[in-house]
Amino acid sequence: METKKKQQQRRRSRGMTLIEIMVVITILGLIAAAVGVAVIPQLNQARIDRARLDIKNIQNAMKLYYTKKGNYPDTATGLRGLVEMQALEAIPRDPWNNEYTYLNEGGKPVIVSYGADGTSGGGDDISSKDGEPGK
Repeated sequence: METKKKQQQRRRSRGMTLIEIMVVITILGLIAAAVGVAVIPQLNQARIDRARLDIKNIQNAMKLYYTKKGNYPDTATGLRGLVEMQALEAIPRDPWNNEYTYLNEGGKPVIVSYGADGTSGGGDDISSKDGEPGK
């Protein structure tokens, strides 16, 4: 009789079974998937918001450049002119690690991030013209 009790105690103290471990791993996977579904769209929106904020900061540096020089940099000089004048510390990169594109369109500065695909068009471009009425 005592040997049976010892065997039962040993079985109980062995730890978790394979099925119990698999159930725990499955539950953790489901939780991770639910968090991923909730976080991924917010991450993309955060990148878009950061690009818009960067563009506003570049526009402010453009205003400082204009105040000091009397005009905006030409397209060839681009954002490099802001760095040379020390209005910006370095040429900024967008959240997708591409350089912002600067264009001088008829004396008005336009700053563009081409978004995740890094090419013009595609519907994910973010421009300083987006906030202008009628654009």
